[in-house]
Amino acid sequence: MSNKYNRREFIKTTAVASVAASMMPTSIFGTSSSKIQIGVIGTGFRGQGMTRLLLNRADVDIPVICDIDDRMIDRVLNVFEKAGRSMPKIYKEGPEDFRNMVANEDLDGVYIATPWRWHHPMAMAAMENDIHVGTEVPAALTVKECWELVRTSENTGKLCMIMENVNYRRDIMAVLNMVRQGLFGELLHCQGGYQHDLRHVKFNNGERAYLGGVEFGEKAFSEAAWRTQHSVDRNGDLYPTHGLGPVSPMLDINRGNRMVHLTSTATQSRGLHKYIVDQGSPNHPNADVKFSLGDIVTTVIKCENGQTIMLSHDTNSPRPYSLNFRVQGTNGIWMKDNKSIYIEGKSPQSHRWESDEKYMKEYDHPLWKKFEEQASGAGHGGMDYFIARAFIETLKGADPVIDVYDAVSMSVISPLSEKSIRRNSTSVKIPDFTRGKWKTNQPIFGLMESY
Repeated sequence: MSNKYNRREFIKTTAVASVAASMMPTSIFGTSSSKIQIGVIGTGFRGQGMTRLLLNRADVDIPVICDIDDRMIDRVLNVFEKAGRSMPKIYKEGPEDFRNMVANEDLDGVYIATPWRWHHPMAMAAMENDIHVGTEVPAALTVKECWELVRTSENTGKLCMIMENVNYRRDIMAVLNMVRQGLFGELLHCQGGYQHDLRHVKFNNGERAYLGGVEFGEKAFSEAAWRTQHSVDRNGDLYPTHGLGPVSPMLDINRGNRMVHLTSTATQSRGLHKYIVDQGSPNHPNADVKFSLGDIVTTVIKCENGQTIMLSHDTNSPRPYSLNFRVQGTNGIWMKDNKSIYIEGKSPQSHRWESDEKYMKEYDHPLWKKFEEQASGAGHGGMDYFIARAFIETLKGADPVIDVYDAVSMSVISPLSEKSIRRNSTSVKIPDFTRGKWKTNQPIFGLMESY
């Protein structure tokens, strides 16, 4: 533990001295010991993409990876080879081998990109071994798991960051800039969601699609198998963070505002069964599978300061992709799907939409202006560059822009929506994970040009 502490203190000292370092020869700070040491848990397609981004950074090393799928491991090793990096040490001796990795390796942080149910135990193990965490969404699947993440992060002083990349979408950050500059007036209502036809992911020709990978701890068919199982077992908003994450900073959630309660409702479940029958036949073995997940799940959230949030989950029906964003205030409204905006007293025609194009240019966030070139070619239109950068900058000593309270606030919507639906859409209280700190916490996300 002392070796870990000494090296990590050196990292922090180096980060504090960054201004002075910019005026000195780079060779002075060029030793490998000054680099952030990241372990990657989960080397599937998402893990491979983020590994590529992290290896593009000169201030990051990835000395170790963990997975149980040799095919995915081979693919990520090709990423190391193409980047001209040394091959990492590999932990692959069963689904619990990640515990050996975080216990034995001298790491500053881990990046987790595994099936959802493993995010919580992996994050817990890392923090308990003095390692910061960046986890893909969601951070946890139950209210109990959310509280465990909060308490462990607080007790260890370790970051538990949810890698919600949509927070950094260029149009979303431009709208956040508009909100902060008062263009919409006082906010009243925001919408977001995950509306994405995933039938071909959950099933292929009626069978669970084989995408090249296996579940941690279960021999199964990669993403299709574990994602499909959630649709079999659960009825709720299974994926709320892409919609909720981006509007949370606009509403100052956990930083001057909080979510108080929610109600959720779901339609009947039809889409996956129909897809199996259409792609296979009425006699296909999977035609007998009973799905719990309603095809469209709608959640309405009430905030302490009066605003409402509506989230949509829609993954089993034929439809174009949409995150369903809408931001509305006392002065006007923006809607993503038709790229339109209306600002009273500013839009050229009363009661008529106008294109948001000129607003996106005028309010383009300083962060995007500064790092547009570096983000070019990164996954998801550049968003992945920014979320990876935020994680690394925090490990180097910057204040976290997405912390454990944000991680659990986004994630807890899933189990609470399930609870509401089970109770005939009754209202369910949302825990105050900050235990009152939201009243004095100051906004930080998207405030500084450099971060």
